[in-house]
Amino acid sequence: MAAPLPVNSNPLLDQTPLGTEWLNPDFLFNQGIDFVNQTSVFLNQNGPGIMSFIHGVLFVFSCFFLFIMAYTIIRILEIRRKEHHHLQHEIEEYAHHQAEREKKASQGDEISRNKRWIKTLTFLFSQHPSDWKLAVIEADSMMEELMNQLGFQGATLGDKLKSATQEKFRSLTRAWEVHNIRNRIAHEGGSFELSQHEAKRVVAIYEGIFREFGFI
Repeated sequence: MAAPLPVNSNPLLDQTPLGTEWLNPDFLFNQGIDFVNQTSVFLNQNGPGIMSFIHGVLFVFSCFFLFIMAYTIIRILEIRRKEHHHLQHEIEEYAHHQAEREKKASQGDEISRNKRWIKTLTFLFSQHPSDWKLAVIEADSMMEELMNQLGFQGATLGDKLKSATQEKFRSLTRAWEVHNIRNRIAHEGGSFELSQHEAKRVVAIYEGIFREFGFI
């Protein structure tokens, strides 16, 4: 007959990591020796194949990282080239604007003998958005002066435009358009947004009216 198990003894418990056997230094040492021996036997039997596999894996990783490095270098060079082209474009744009300013300044007398018109253009080509509105206001004031010279009656420019006819003032419709924009600037103030592009369009309409009558 088998010897009875001691009280509170559990064979499964002794084989678990929490059992006393796994806490025994001699047992752990013997397990370590067995693992090293089995590993040595395995490597002796399959050493060449394993080393070839390891070399192959390392070669693949090396190629992968070399590809990543090459791709990164190429991308950096592309970014640098784009930055250089962008910077070159900005420099050319700046030089073009500077040349345009100098040309307008040197040819101011050729553009017009009317000092108020030159003042209007100065406001128009300013870098400050508030000056673009001043360009429209100044051009509208010039149009009122033109209407006075043409003999139209009225206390305000609006009144003068109302007294005009299409036969005597062919640009009457366009004059009303730009005068209404001027009124919006005056009445709405800072809440009225006017881009430089729109300001140039409006001033160009004024210019067409002025040149029609030889005013500038």
